[in-house]
Amino acid sequence: MKGSLKKQEPYHVIHKLPPGDSPYVRAKHVQLVEKDPESAIVLFWKAINTGDRVDSALKDMAVVMKQQDRAEEAIEAIKSFRHQCSKQAQESLDNVLLDLYKKCGKLDEQIDLLKQKLRMIHQGEAFNGKPTKTARSHGRKFQVTVKQETSRILGNLGWAYMQQANYAAAEIVYRKAQQIDPEANKACNLCMCLIKQTQYAEARSVLEDILQGKISGSDDPKSRNRVEELMKELEPWESAGSSSSNPADLSLLEDTFLDGLDQLMNQWTPFRSRRLPIFEEISQYRDQLAC
Repeated sequence: MKGSLKKQEPYHVIHKLPPGDSPYVRAKHVQLVEKDPESAIVLFWKAINTGDRVDSALKDMAVVMKQQDRAEEAIEAIKSFRHQCSKQAQESLDNVLLDLYKKCGKLDEQIDLLKQKLRMIHQGEAFNGKPTKTARSHGRKFQVTVKQETSRILGNLGWAYMQQANYAAAEIVYRKAQQIDPEANKACNLCMCLIKQTQYAEARSVLEDILQGKISGSDDPKSRNRVEELMKELEPWESAGSSSSNPADLSLLEDTFLDGLDQLMNQWTPFRSRRLPIFEEISQYRDQLAC
């Protein structure tokens, strides 16, 4: 019976395609069924130029371009045509842009865009003013809170600073992320920042918290393996007895808005309005937050 029902399903349902016969629908068919990405890109362009589901066409085309090692072209396409997309599509386009910037090694652009996303949270524009949003990963839906999203963005910002070898900035950002939503992977990154700054005792303290299960994700095998690797990296430095206990120098940061985060962390309260307490007083730093 199940087999007969399967055969009766429409073609677009079987192949997970949108219904209809338009440039965008044909592009998805070529992409998913015919497995011809270059031809799909041509059809996605046609969809964009004819105004056919521009939100989806631009995002999907950029993803396919990235897969075809045409990330630079995808970046220019999003920048040139995102003004034709709806307001609701802008956050998804930003996420695609972040992936493209990573692909191209554009660290400054990553940092600017991540700060812009923090600014959107500050202004209540993220999540359409709601305390949670529905996210998808590997076909599974789940709820993400504003706190979790803020911590995630700060974690990505910290990683970008690490790639620039700006470990002082990365340390501060990771500490803020951990205060909001502690997580083992970000704790390991914080530990690496501390090691790079010869703060070995502090680095060991961070690893001990993971080993004692005080942080979310501490039981994850990947996190455990990484802790073991970092412990081994610490040992020779600790044996040498050289360690610095100096905190990160805020003057090394080019982002003055981070200076105010310490006093703002204590203001985080349950979601009450479109403006979030952690960013209530960052208005004075808006120039630094702007992209």
